Amino acid sequence: MAVQTYLTGTTAVKIAASAEAAVAAGRIAAGDRLPPVRNLARHLGVSPATVAAAYRALQDRGIAVAEGRRGTSIRPASPASPPVPITLPPHVRDLASGNPAADLLPNLAPFLRTLDGNPRLYRDELNDPELITLARKQFKNDGVPAGSVAVVSGALDGIERVLREQLRPGHRVLVEDPSFTGVVDLLHALALVPVPVPVDDEGLVPTALQRAPSAAAIIVTPRAQNPTGAAFSERRGRQLRAMLKQRPEILIIEDDHAGPIAGAPYVTLVDNARERWAVVRSVSKSLGPDLRVAIMAGDARTIARVEGRQTLGIRWVSHILQRLVVALWLNNQVHKQLARAERTYTQRRNALIDALRTHNIAAHGASGLNVWIPLPEESAVIQSLFQHGWAVAAGERYRMKTPPAIRVTTASLDTQDAHRFANDLAEVLRPSQRRAAGS
Repeated sequence: MAVQTYLTGTTAVKIAASAEAAVAAGRIAAGDRLPPVRNLARHLGVSPATVAAAYRALQDRGIAVAEGRRGTSIRPASPASPPVPITLPPHVRDLASGNPAADLLPNLAPFLRTLDGNPRLYRDELNDPELITLARKQFKNDGVPAGSVAVVSGALDGIERVLREQLRPGHRVLVEDPSFTGVVDLLHALALVPVPVPVDDEGLVPTALQRAPSAAAIIVTPRAQNPTGAAFSERRGRQLRAMLKQRPEILIIEDDHAGPIAGAPYVTLVDNARERWAVVRSVSKSLGPDLRVAIMAGDARTIARVEGRQTLGIRWVSHILQRLVVALWLNNQVHKQLARAERTYTQRRNALIDALRTHNIAAHGASGLNVWIPLPEESAVIQSLFQHGWAVAAGERYRMKTPPAIRVTTASLDTQDAHRFANDLAEVLRPSQRRAAGS
């Protein structure tokens, strides 16, 4: 086995380190299976217990995943292997990256010129007071308690900080299925155990949540769920709140990564009676991915722990970025642009769903920037679409127990291109449909 040649050492620490080094160097790739424990033990002249301990260490680091009888394999995304940029051919349209449309983001240049430029020092406040005031107003308008608010470097940074302060390795976390890849990758990197709960167009399925095992936390996306576009309805919100009320010990984390351009109102699952909770709202999709700023409301203890740990590391989110967000939020033209972006994303999302419907292809996208298209298979369809000039995301990276699908980012897809994509997908699917009809 080629993988085995890169694994060396006589202790669990050294064996795990050799595997991590091989992954970082690209010698062992994502999806590669590690040798069976007893085989590697014989090869290295160590006990099976030593190899098993090394594999557990790799799992704890989020580098490997145990798959029962199928053995242990390298995770698709791990801390040992930073992502490699993918360059698409000029003729291939990128519908896979999940980016917002560049022409619907505000131009930052005039706002950067308005910043006062005064230097900030170590004993200054962590958070810009005006940003906190605006954040509290936003949260209160959406029914989210806003007594305690922090500033973090993006939605995933906020989620990670809450998980690190509240959970310990081995804790189970309920997640949407399908779920954003970043959330699941983060859980594995923290040695937490994701437990899938299926979603429909209105969000988490209540009966599935009712059956879900006990867990330390739940991570939900109330609107613009990635990848399906699900959004909580008021009715679904009431159902989920009633169920979670019966689990007062569970930590609720809400990820509002799309914010004002989501295309759906915000329906929260938290209230002041909840002991542990956090709501993270990023500006990346609405104001631009390079603005690594998110605001986070939560219970007083959670926010205090997050800010306490911040002071030991990054100290604070750049006040240049914080003041820039304030300037953007206070500008009437930016508010008009955000409203236009929300309308445009809704139109583009619906245009693709309607175009697919004419070919009897079901799709989901109640909100957000993406459309989720269930399919009989993924890889062959993705390859064929690539040949037609479309790059889409494989559902395999998002789903745990749900059937195959592809994710299509519609942020920059106008109506004409939506019909062209739908026609190409229908053509790609016809051979498999004919085979299914003849079987």
